[in-house]
Amino acid sequence: MEKLEKIVKFLDKYLKIRDIKDITWNGLQVEGNPNVNQVVFTENASLDTFKMALKEKADLIVVHHGHFWKEENPSLIKDSKERVEFLLKNGISLYVAHLPLDRHKEVGNNAQLLKLLGAKIKSEFSVYKGKNVGWIGEFSRPLPVGEIVKKINSKLNTNCKTLLFGKNKIKTIAVCSGGGNYKDFNEAIDKEVDLYLTGDAIDIYPSTKDAKFNVIFAGHYATETVGVNALMKVVGKRLKIETTYIDDPTGL
Repeated sequence: MEKLEKIVKFLDKYLKIRDIKDITWNGLQVEGNPNVNQVVFTENASLDTFKMALKEKADLIVVHHGHFWKEENPSLIKDSKERVEFLLKNGISLYVAHLPLDRHKEVGNNAQLLKLLGAKIKSEFSVYKGKNVGWIGEFSRPLPVGEIVKKINSKLNTNCKTLLFGKNKIKTIAVCSGGGNYKDFNEAIDKEVDLYLTGDAIDIYPSTKDAKFNVIFAGHYATETVGVNALMKVVGKRLKIETTYIDDPTGL
């Protein structure tokens, strides 16, 4: 058993939770029981994941996508009320790490994607509000792009969409998990990397083809499961507490 307050302080410090501005409120969003025996890690806050966490006897749920977002109505009505009521009724706390988990150099989604592929962090990528969210990685030896696609599909249990018009052998790769966007795509081209890896597909077929460039869309959910898994291992080891991962694929 561990105190909720101690776990929250550890996560806040380890993830540098206040170092980047975000579209959500990072940190503890819902406060439940003061004592924690079981911590569940999953990607999304939802009634389904909350119910699965309750079956695991969770006292604390750590997610990448939380409940409260700055551009959404904060009123506790309808589904929002139902979610929060469920957590409070069962004494379950909710902790959120959005961009801090994307950009973390050890357990972050993008650092973990590079580690999964065998690349090492070379430089920053995808700047948001003055701080990088993604990373550019480099392989010790060039890898065939087809080999990279197969590894991503296998390791992340996904089905990549690909636009492969560039080099067959990949030395450098720009990675930004989750929400692929035009800004990052153009930055990847400007920085002359060999491949851009992201989650969401965007309509860049003509631009990718004309630029003779490579893009892999591996899915929003799939590219952001690696961070919570890596964080779970750190929490379990550092705080000597029981942890469980819940996989709840969205198909997106």
